[in-house]
Amino acid sequence: MKYAILALPLMLLAACEPAPEGEPVTRTRIDGQGSPSDAPTPSDTASGTTRVESACRSIIFEDSPLTHCLATPARHTISMDLGPSGEAPYRSLTAFSQAQSPASIAFAMNGGMYDDEGKPIGYYVENGDRLQTLNTADGEGNFHMTPNGVFFGANGKWEVRATEDFLANVRERPDFGTQSGPMLVIEGKLHPEITQDGESRYIRNAVGVDDKGRAHFVISNGPVSFGKLARFYRDELNVKNALYLDGNVSALWNPATGRLDTGAPIGPIIVVGKKDQQSD
Repeated sequence: MKYAILALPLMLLAACEPAPEGEPVTRTRIDGQGSPSDAPTPSDTASGTTRVESACRSIIFEDSPLTHCLATPARHTISMDLGPSGEAPYRSLTAFSQAQSPASIAFAMNGGMYDDEGKPIGYYVENGDRLQTLNTADGEGNFHMTPNGVFFGANGKWEVRATEDFLANVRERPDFGTQSGPMLVIEGKLHPEITQDGESRYIRNAVGVDDKGRAHFVISNGPVSFGKLARFYRDELNVKNALYLDGNVSALWNPATGRLDTGAPIGPIIVVGKKDQQSD
């Protein structure tokens, strides 16, 4: 195996290159311990006296530290959250966390391209309401490094599809959806413009769904290339379709371990909730 469990002291990590505005993301805690298995990992809370279950674990892949968070349909829900209804976007996981009951959240991560106000510039569905249509325009930057793709789901079934695939084959509006890019893995193959381990290195996060329907969220705890992140999905997680979510401003909130990343303003937030904590 190319990855191993990461056992490091708590440390601060920052993105290697500053974002256009704001400060680089600060990792307040490296979270998760245990073996690479389907089961969530018990982790100590800040008090050290109570053990709580974490869906995330820290690992090493080819000398790069990553945090891998697993969402399973039997245990979790997935939704999108941009901000309070009728109000401006949260723009940070700190603001989002202050509006939530931490006991109901497994973890949350930013995901999807957005404008200067934090509003999505690609397909975006929240609670069944489509707030932005599918973006098939040409342009510059990672989002337009085609094929890009959509992470979406309905009735507990989650998927990642390339944008053209989504456009051609998805007829019903999902419960949630967010468009980002580029795709990292497409039908088991790396994106054609991604090299094995290119020179562009950032803090990055992504999502992929395996053949069992589980959603694998990964955020790097140090600068990593597109190629290395893509190969981790393809070779270690056996995910056929994986989507890049963001870079440099990538952030994670894991209530189980107290990790709450801060930094430059973010946009859409992917929320993984605990089914046993959801109200009827």
